[in-house]
Amino acid sequence: MLMLLALMLPVFAFAQPAPERVEPPFWWAGMYHSELQVMVYGKDIGLTRLELDHPGVVVKEVVAVESPNYLFVYLDLSEAQPGTIRMNFRSGRRVLFSYDFELRQREEGSRYRQGFDASDAMYLLMPDRFANGDLTNDDMPGMLEKADRSNPDGRHGGDIQGIINHLDYISDLGFTALWINPLLENNQPRYSYHGYATTDYYKIDPRFGTNEDFRRLVQEAEGKGLKIIKDMIFNHSGHYHWWMKDLPTSDWLNQWPEFTRTTYRMTTLVDPYAAYSDSKRMVDGWFDTNMPDLNQRNRLLATYLIQNSVWWIEFAALKGIRMDTQPYSDKYFMSYWGRYVLDEYPNFNIVGEAWMGIPAMISYFQGGKMNHDGYDSNIPSVFDFSLYDEIGRAFQEDHGWASGMMRLYNSLAMDFLYPNPYNLVIFGDNHDTDRFFTRVGEDLSNQKMALTFLLTTRGIPQIYSGTELLKAAYEHDGHGPMRSNFPGGWPGDPVNAFTREGRSPQQNEIFDHIRSLLHYRKDNPVLHYGWLKHFVPENNVYVYFRFNDNQRIMVLMNNNPEPVQLELSKYTEGWEGAREAVEVLTGKRHTAFDQWIIPAKTAEVFELK
Repeated sequence: MLMLLALMLPVFAFAQPAPERVEPPFWWAGMYHSELQVMVYGKDIGLTRLELDHPGVVVKEVVAVESPNYLFVYLDLSEAQPGTIRMNFRSGRRVLFSYDFELRQREEGSRYRQGFDASDAMYLLMPDRFANGDLTNDDMPGMLEKADRSNPDGRHGGDIQGIINHLDYISDLGFTALWINPLLENNQPRYSYHGYATTDYYKIDPRFGTNEDFRRLVQEAEGKGLKIIKDMIFNHSGHYHWWMKDLPTSDWLNQWPEFTRTTYRMTTLVDPYAAYSDSKRMVDGWFDTNMPDLNQRNRLLATYLIQNSVWWIEFAALKGIRMDTQPYSDKYFMSYWGRYVLDEYPNFNIVGEAWMGIPAMISYFQGGKMNHDGYDSNIPSVFDFSLYDEIGRAFQEDHGWASGMMRLYNSLAMDFLYPNPYNLVIFGDNHDTDRFFTRVGEDLSNQKMALTFLLTTRGIPQIYSGTELLKAAYEHDGHGPMRSNFPGGWPGDPVNAFTREGRSPQQNEIFDHIRSLLHYRKDNPVLHYGWLKHFVPENNVYVYFRFNDNQRIMVLMNNNPEPVQLELSKYTEGWEGAREAVEVLTGKRHTAFDQWIIPAKTAEVFELK
C-alpha cells in the first residue's frame, strides 16, 4: 500500500489546475470573422507565458492588463481545424495552468438562418412570471435570492421548462416569434427575477435551467414555428457579477468620484448643439447603484460583448436579439456590434430599445438612416415608441386636429423618417409599461380596436403575455403587478388561463379576437409587406388599406360611441375595382360599395375581391 501511494504522489504533485474561467468556453471553426479573443482568468495568470500548438491556429496577440489575474489571448482561426486546442500557461519551465479549448465544427447553414421580420408576430414573456415547469430548481445552491411568491418583487419560480410546456399555447394563438426577457444568471441578493442585472454572460441562471435547456427550448420552439429572440444587455451588468471583485482594468466600468446616475436625456445623443458633459453623463451615468455601467470604449470589453452575442446565436440557433437600452451604450460601439453580427449572420435581425416618443429621434437609431452626423446604428429594427404612445391615447379621445384617430394617422405619416418602417416593432405594452388594457381605459371595445390596428398596420406586432387575458396594471402600482404571474402556470393555481375553461367570457372574447387576427395575418402576406394607404380620419373614423399585386385589405375603424354611416365613395382610391368585401372575422359578404353603417367603437377588417 505504501508503494502504491508513493507511485501516485508524483501524479498529484504535477497535475496542473485549469484557470478559474475561460470565456468563451469554446468556439467554432469556419466562422466569417476569423479573429477570436479568449479571456482567461486565474491567479497571476497575467504573469505567465502562453504555449499552444494546433493546426491552423495562430496566436496574434496576448494582452496582460492591470489585474495580474487576467490574460486576453487573440487567435487567428482563418485556417483552423476543428479539435481540441491545449493551452498551456507557463512560468519558467513549469506549467501553472492548462485548458483544453474546444474548437467545434460550425453547423452547416448556420450563417444564413432567417431572423424575424414583418411576416412574424411576437409574443413577449417574462420567464420568472410565466410558468413553473420544474419545481426542483426554484432554489439552487449558491444563488443568493430564494423563491418567494408572496413578494411581488421576488422570484416566483417560472423557468425554461415552464415555457417549453406551453409552446403549443403560444403557437396555437398564432404567434411566430417569442421574445423572452433575460435568462442569463442574475445572482443578485434581491430583485433579481427580471434578469437585467447579468452576473455571468455565458450561463443561463440555474433557477431557469441550464444552457442545454435553453438550446432545447429553441429547438422545440422552432419545431412549432416559433423563432426565439434573446434579450441582451450591454449597457450594464449586475454589481454581483464575478468580475466586480477583480476588474481587469480600471476603465472596464464608467466610473465617477461618487455614484452618478444617468440623466436619461437621450436627446443629447442626437442634438447637434449638445454639451459634451450632458451627453457623457447620459451614456456613462449608471442606471442604478446595483447596475455598474460598462465602458464599451474599452477594446477588450467591447470584443468580449460582441463575441458573447455571436456565441449565443451560434450555440442556440437564435433567430433574433432584442437589445436593451440601446442608446445608453456607446453608440459607436453599438454600430460596430450591429455590423459585426450582421456580417456573421446576413439574414439575422436585431431590434433595439430606444425609448423615445419622437419619430425623428427613434429613427436616428434604426440602421440604414442617413443621419445629419453620418451615424448609422447598423441595427435593423427599433421599437416604435411613438406609435406606442399614440395607441394608448387614441381610443379614449374624441375627434380633433391631433386627437383620437388622428393620433394614429399622424404617427404613421412620420414614416418618411425611417429607413424601413416595415421593420419597426409595434406594441401596446411591454414588461416596463402600464398594461395595454389599462392604457385603453379597461374597455373591451377599445382593446379590440387597438389590437385590430396593431395586427393590420405596418410593422412587426409584439404582444405582451397577459394581454389575451385583459390583464390590467399601472406602472405606478409597481413592477410586481405589471409582471404578475400567468394564472395556471404554477401547480395548485385556482385558475388555469391556459385553458378555455379557465378564462372568463370576456377573456375568451379577446383571446379569440387575437387568435383569429393572428392566424389571418400569418396566412396573408399582404399584412406583412403590403403597401399601406390611409385616409385622413373624419369624425373619429379611420380608414386604411393594405395591398399588393395579389390582395387588398380594407380596415374601417369607428372610434365613436354611436354607429356611423360611412360614404364608401370617398375611398374608391383604396378599394378600386373591388366588387365584393368579405369580413375577415365573420365571413360575411358585402357587394354594395355605397353607404355602410359601421357599429359604435368597432374596427372591421375586409378582404376585397
